Amino acid sequence: MLNTNIFREYDIRGIAETELKTPDVADLGRGLGTLIQRVAGRRVNLGRDCRLSSPRLHGALLEGLIDSGCEVTDIGVIPTPLLYFSLVHLDADGAVMITGSHNPGEFNGFKTVTRAGSIYGEKIRQVRRIIETRDFLSGRGSHSHYDVVSPYIDDISRQFQFKKRIKVVADAGNGAAGPVLRRLFERLNVDVIELFFEMDGRFPNHHPDPTVPENLNALRQAVRTHKADLGLAFDGDADRIGAIDENGNAIYGDMLMLIYGREILSRKPGATFIGEVKCSQVMYDELKRLGGNPIMFKTGHSLIKTKMKQERAELAGEMSGHMFFADRYYGYDDALYAACRLIEIVAASGQPLSAQLAGVPKTVSTPEIRVDCPDEEKFQVVARVAERMRAAHQVIEIDGVRVLFEHGWGLLRASNTQPVLVMRFEATTPALLEQYQKEVESALELAQAV
Repeated sequence: MLNTNIFREYDIRGIAETELKTPDVADLGRGLGTLIQRVAGRRVNLGRDCRLSSPRLHGALLEGLIDSGCEVTDIGVIPTPLLYFSLVHLDADGAVMITGSHNPGEFNGFKTVTRAGSIYGEKIRQVRRIIETRDFLSGRGSHSHYDVVSPYIDDISRQFQFKKRIKVVADAGNGAAGPVLRRLFERLNVDVIELFFEMDGRFPNHHPDPTVPENLNALRQAVRTHKADLGLAFDGDADRIGAIDENGNAIYGDMLMLIYGREILSRKPGATFIGEVKCSQVMYDELKRLGGNPIMFKTGHSLIKTKMKQERAELAGEMSGHMFFADRYYGYDDALYAACRLIEIVAASGQPLSAQLAGVPKTVSTPEIRVDCPDEEKFQVVARVAERMRAAHQVIEIDGVRVLFEHGWGLLRASNTQPVLVMRFEATTPALLEQYQKEVESALELAQAV
């Protein structure tokens, strides 16, 4: 039986060699195939990233999907956004992506969507129950192949006419983005310097997670060396974007969302935006000042996509670099498309990337800080910290605990994808930032000692 810890809130994920055994993954294919048919239909697209474990998991999952009666269209090794695109382009009933996303190389997992949206929460728990009770559908499925990259390139490239030729350094991190990025940029007015475009599931140069500052070192250096207008980084399956301005400074997801949001509000006054609990207060305040309607919500791509539909938002974003465009696009997270939107803004303005945040109030903030914590303990630890902080501060408990201080805030939440706690802090001065961080970290130490 599959390890129950792999069933997360919005995907299914674990250590490939120990938690994703081949027979169990075949059963997972039967379970996912059964659920997809019950809620949507038989036609299922299947993609995978370039991790070393992905071919084995692909074979096992395919076997299970076919055994359940699914008509499987195999779209090969691709970035996750192309799986989402394939659902629209091929008018399929569902789709499954085998990917470890931004997690360390030993991890892998499964993201599942239907026409109605992502399978997460209770639907994932249903899959688990189907497997445990052996409540599988059975039938004669089928298996075919389809090249989704060419129509995707056609669709994206026809949307952009950059007014100025921009010099870009792009770091694909040896993930799935490289080959598609190369073809996309060849069609656009971009002078690109490529870093680590060859797919290699060992990730020999750096881990493909653009939220970790040291993973941006090669990009930062290349931007300076080549005097580029900006640098772009992608995670392992290219649903998350990172950015470096022309001075080598990282621009994280919340400030990218503000850049995108400013442009959208110039065309769509009053537009709604969905952010998450790790995003800067400056982002929320600025979007509101510009006439927008920013809403703070939980972290998690599946949860945010659902919230976007409910609120009819034009854009949603996460600190981690997931950018969901409903404005001019399909509403899912696509870092390749987000990269084109950022290049478009820089090209149209005639000013460098750093200038896109002109006039934004300056604060100091930390990147995401991750603290190891076992999956079976992390939510209880956060609850104990929340109880302590409520005694002295106003807190927001949309997702974890966001502590509101006089001149800033601090966040502690449990990751839904890894056995870690995530913290982030923002304040008006470095001294206050340090003070707020120490206060939350002290509460965390006490909570972990219980």
